Amino acid sequence: MSQSAVDVPPKGGFSFDLCKRNDMLTQKGLKAPSFLKTGTTIVGLIFKDGVILGADTRATEGPIVADKNCEKIHYMAPNIYCCGAGTAADTEAVTDMVSSQLRLHRYQTSRDSRIITALTLLKKHLFSYQGHVSAALVLGGVDITGPHLHTIYPHGSTDTLPFATMGSGSLAAMSVFEAKYKEGLTRDEGIKLVAEAICSGIFNDLGSGSNVDICVITKGNNEYLRNYMEPNPRTYVSSKGYSFTKKTEVLLTKITPLLERVEITEVGEAMEE
Repeated sequence: MSQSAVDVPPKGGFSFDLCKRNDMLTQKGLKAPSFLKTGTTIVGLIFKDGVILGADTRATEGPIVADKNCEKIHYMAPNIYCCGAGTAADTEAVTDMVSSQLRLHRYQTSRDSRIITALTLLKKHLFSYQGHVSAALVLGGVDITGPHLHTIYPHGSTDTLPFATMGSGSLAAMSVFEAKYKEGLTRDEGIKLVAEAICSGIFNDLGSGSNVDICVITKGNNEYLRNYMEPNPRTYVSSKGYSFTKKTEVLLTKITPLLERVEITEVGEAMEE
């Protein structure tokens, strides 16, 4: 057997084969997919007794506000919640899937879920898809080892921080945290700071808006404050009112019964060939 017929493993280093392929496709007129920004502000911080998570409630579809009051804080376990930014379907699917796995694990072990377990399941799933599952997450909760807060990026990398922000309004929210966060915050101080950070994202980022949702997680208890703050109330209503086209009207409500099935039997001699 000749040496050329033997499969030689590739050498280490970078491979630029895909760059050449992409350049060839571009020259043939194929347009590369554009990047999509995440229209969200999600935050979390650790306070004296646990973890506080916060999120805005605007869901966008490009330049269109698809939902003014959606939920971005997802249930993972009784002691663990997760904020999601990115593609809404991806964040809901990933968190629901891991929440189901955590429940089965609790049934098997008869113990409360730990945050590191949820973190490992999430990051392994996202890493396996190499960033194609567009879910940027802020995971927080309290277990037997204390309060924990983690950020998980779509490619599977993670951070462990005392306070965190993600989404398109993350820079505005982080400026509030870096200026005012301190260790040992009380519950009321933490809620106030999280609400201020979310409002900063709402007023400085077009992809974030509407209301403020907050979730407070302490040992043995959690409190989901839905629409804790509404910084964008509707202030203008037309004096003339709004006229909408009429819906399709029902023209006929009479029910016509179906005819009975009648069998027809042919009588007569068959034709000769």
